Amino acid sequence: MTSLPVVGAAMTLQDLEVHRDWLIQKPRDLELQSFIEAETLNGDWRPLADRTRKLLDGFSGRLGIHGPFWGFVINSQDPDIRAVVAKRLDQALEVCAAVGANQIVIHSPYTTWSFNNLDNNAGERERVIENTHLTLKAAVKRAEDMGCTMVIENIEDKDPLDRVRLAESFNSPAVAVSIDTGHAHYAHGSTGAPPVDYYVKAAGNLLQHIHLQDADGYADRHWALGEGTVNWRAVFSALSQLESNPRLIIEIKDKSKIPASVAYLAALGLAE
Repeated sequence: MTSLPVVGAAMTLQDLEVHRDWLIQKPRDLELQSFIEAETLNGDWRPLADRTRKLLDGFSGRLGIHGPFWGFVINSQDPDIRAVVAKRLDQALEVCAAVGANQIVIHSPYTTWSFNNLDNNAGERERVIENTHLTLKAAVKRAEDMGCTMVIENIEDKDPLDRVRLAESFNSPAVAVSIDTGHAHYAHGSTGAPPVDYYVKAAGNLLQHIHLQDADGYADRHWALGEGTVNWRAVFSALSQLESNPRLIIEIKDKSKIPASVAYLAALGLAE
């Protein structure tokens, strides 16, 4: 990125109604988080899609959604579980088609346990990748046809390269990498992972999405930016070296502090 980046946010439709004017005043990216629950995806979500399109009249940023993740992993060994996950991802792609989104956030299969055990059993690294391919194969093909990208977000990931290698294994424009700064900071503070900017450097130009949240290195706080101990100057310095133009998405619990989080970055001369 060669100029001061414009920051967007993650919101539900209810949040969007409150912050719509802020969102459309600049080309801010949006990540919709109203299509995560199984009950929503199994029900009649078309009215929500209609409402989304109306609320986004005048929107000039890039639109994505957070995909479903509750209750499953994307590398299950159980073929019946894989079928459920494949169904959920297909439903999420249906939502993308309906609202005009072209990015879906999905969760990494790597855990803290993985870091210590992937090399304990022969072939375990390969099995994680194989099972993930079995789960995502149909979704990746459909996403390619739609021009949509699934970005894999770190959750417990201690080694920032595991997820990068997984994304690379698909050799597809429909699979890329996401970083959650608070998750990375938790892993750094609590499990001995590298600092957040190392996650950015490890992802390189495969990075197409980042959740910006502050934290203390102990828990998944989702605090407003400036309320925790993430080294934002280091994070944005690493981001400035990329050419992939990742979506910079503020994802915090108190949505009323979204503008204050942007003001904090602006005061540091990092973003607007």
